[in-house]
Amino acid sequence: MSPVAVTDRFARTPPLCAALDDALAPDGTCPLDGAVPASVWRRALAGPAAEFLARPGKALRARIVRAGYALGGGKGELPEALALAVEILHAGSLIIDDIQDQAEHRRGAPALHHLIGTPLAINTGSWMYFWALAELGEAGLPPAVELAVHRAAITTLARCHQGQALDLATRIGDVDAQDVTAVVDATTRLKTGTLCQFAAELGARAAGAEPARQAAIGGFGMAMGKALQMLDDLGSLTAPSRREKGREDLRGGRPTWPWAWLAEAGAPFAWARLVAMSRAVAAGGSDVDALADELADEVEELGRQRVRAALDAAITNLRDAVGPGPAVDALDDDLRAMEASYG
Repeated sequence: MSPVAVTDRFARTPPLCAALDDALAPDGTCPLDGAVPASVWRRALAGPAAEFLARPGKALRARIVRAGYALGGGKGELPEALALAVEILHAGSLIIDDIQDQAEHRRGAPALHHLIGTPLAINTGSWMYFWALAELGEAGLPPAVELAVHRAAITTLARCHQGQALDLATRIGDVDAQDVTAVVDATTRLKTGTLCQFAAELGARAAGAEPARQAAIGGFGMAMGKALQMLDDLGSLTAPSRREKGREDLRGGRPTWPWAWLAEAGAPFAWARLVAMSRAVAAGGSDVDALADELADEVEELGRQRVRAALDAAITNLRDAVGPGPAVDALDDDLRAMEASYG
């Protein structure tokens, strides 16, 4: 599909595409150089970005920002630029992640680099990081809060890249069983938990919450992100809709939560057998579906227990820290619905 005609599939302009149009306008946060024809900009940046942003997503991180605002005691409406910025950061990271993971699909369509080429996809994803930072400056926050938010955003980006480094460089066949949980936990905290923590704290900061309350809300974001990564990794083995993602992880030999649970189960023969299968899959000489099925058989029950325990602990700790209320109950309902959606 040509990036020139990317949004022709949609009867209405999706919200993130509308935000993109606003950002690139002459009075936007990232205005385009008007000396260059619009058709050229559409091929270079506007089209590729719109192609990805038009795809349906869960908008989970935007909901976390809004939850943080409510939990922090925010009055009135959350500045929309804050929720927008977190979704843009996440979108950019997915584009880059798909290139690094050699992924085939994302959000129901070919991964962006398969449509427009790797160099342009890298530039599009990287540009979204800076667009997101520009949007944070448009939220109308008090100067001290805005400075704190920008510092937190930069720290978040640095930590997410550290987590991605672990994910790219580590292979299950090279990690001792006793070290797998620590590696997977660190990768999860850095790649997934940090952005959810930033989203939750962002809402709380905008609400003017006291530092202790901000920290508690951010802690929930971290715990929620970790639990959702567990759910995502498990669903990649057990849910038909997540099948391809699970196979990508197995072909790449990536340490994920199912491997951590297998190591914790204390079954050395199963561990040795499945790691040997993983090495063979990575070398192209074994059936990835057989590995997926055997790994799921070994860890599905334990994994579901661990996911539920992590989600329950996240909500319980949040309720203990900020007190009961409709915002906490809504989050609990949201997490249970998401757990059920993974099958």
